[in-house]
Amino acid sequence: MQSGFRALPKVERQRLVASIVARRRIGTQLELTEALASAGCRVTQATASRDIRELGLQKTHDTLGRPRYAPVRRERRADPREALQRILTEFGRSATAAQNLVVIHSELGSAPAVARALDRLEHPRVVGTLAGDDTCLVVASDSPSARVLAEELGAALPEHRADP
Repeated sequence: MQSGFRALPKVERQRLVASIVARRRIGTQLELTEALASAGCRVTQATASRDIRELGLQKTHDTLGRPRYAPVRRERRADPREALQRILTEFGRSATAAQNLVVIHSELGSAPAVARALDRLEHPRVVGTLAGDDTCLVVASDSPSARVLAEELGAALPEHRADP
């Protein structure tokens, strides 16, 4: 091994790769191996290729159209049904139908999260929501829809608390 170069453990080397890619435009494996070498870590093209794959880097283009490696965006949005289920299970207290409305009582401060989850769900029976601190008002198109919705939402509550 040449002086000035050191073998880094894989985790540290990959941390260095991620840092270099975040700070500089690296568009090829050759550019990456050269950047690593200038940081004192000599690697083969095969190692650079494996690090790119294991770090989940993808080849994109910068604003000038030049190729560059960048982390894959993993912005997986939660399934709206799962999100609503989690929120109601954790914070929901009761769901009551009243004419074409459903009143959802929840823990203090959590009603906006309940309303937001319902809005994101785009439920066919929900016309709209309005939230206070611990109460969410859900507007349904008619009374039968409100009753079905109250039952459905109540099923997600702890101890299945849906009031008719």
